[in-house]
Amino acid sequence: MSELASEPSGTMLAEDAAAACRVRQSRMIGLARNTQVIQRRSPGNGRYLPSPRVSREPRIHEVRRLRDMLRAAVHGEQFRDGILPSEAELMSAHGLSRATVREALALLRNEGLIERTQGIGTQAIVHSVSTAWAEAHGAAEPAKDSMFNRRMRPRMIDRSIVTVPTTVAGRLQVPAGTPCLRLEYVALVEEEAMALATNYVLFPEAAKLRDAPFVSDWYAFMAEAGVELSETEFVFGCELADAPLATVLGVREGAPLISMEQLIYDRDGRPFDLAFIHTCGERFRFVSRVFKELS
Repeated sequence: MSELASEPSGTMLAEDAAAACRVRQSRMIGLARNTQVIQRRSPGNGRYLPSPRVSREPRIHEVRRLRDMLRAAVHGEQFRDGILPSEAELMSAHGLSRATVREALALLRNEGLIERTQGIGTQAIVHSVSTAWAEAHGAAEPAKDSMFNRRMRPRMIDRSIVTVPTTVAGRLQVPAGTPCLRLEYVALVEEEAMALATNYVLFPEAAKLRDAPFVSDWYAFMAEAGVELSETEFVFGCELADAPLATVLGVREGAPLISMEQLIYDRDGRPFDLAFIHTCGERFRFVSRVFKELS
């Protein structure tokens, strides 16, 4: 009898189970609140990234702001002889702590923009090239200091007659298998690789470019060969340098690149050249300025 009396009843078991369930639910809710939500995003980079959170830590934003200002100054070559101000000067000029300044400089160093050497200081190690938007389109005469003013030199990779690939054919509005000139080169500025371009050029323009001297930029190359254009179109994107691109461009794997697809049209509005271009994001900048008509 005493053994039977000591055993829990069905009602007590049910109440205990319900209580345990409530505890588990409470723990799950707490875990959900403290766990970063992972959102499924388009698998363009093959990864799932955590959903962004805006930090309330002031120093994080101070580091970011200083990094942005210094990066722009490095690209704009605003520092004499490429030497950045000292940590003390940056602290005084921006009202920041030494830890904040050092963290911002560390970010720039990890990007490959600066190097810090004892006895010399912090020095910019990248030289950016800027080009006006109209010059990039081939729609304006290049400025005196523009890279399109005989400052560029091509290093040829391929120059051969091939059949237009299916995906390229659609963009050029011709049947797949149409003959074309594939001309691929690395654009060098002051002997430093700036971009890799692969062009698919239709005939009759291809006939003029096939054996023509190619000594400067693409627009000078076409003009000297007697190829005229009426308009150009760019589609821009961003990517990270994979191993093949890093090898060709002489950058570290994972370096930021500007990816471009360019279509060039003849006087009748017919597309005759499709180019796939990978430009070093650390070495190249577009400058675009538009004037608004005032009433």
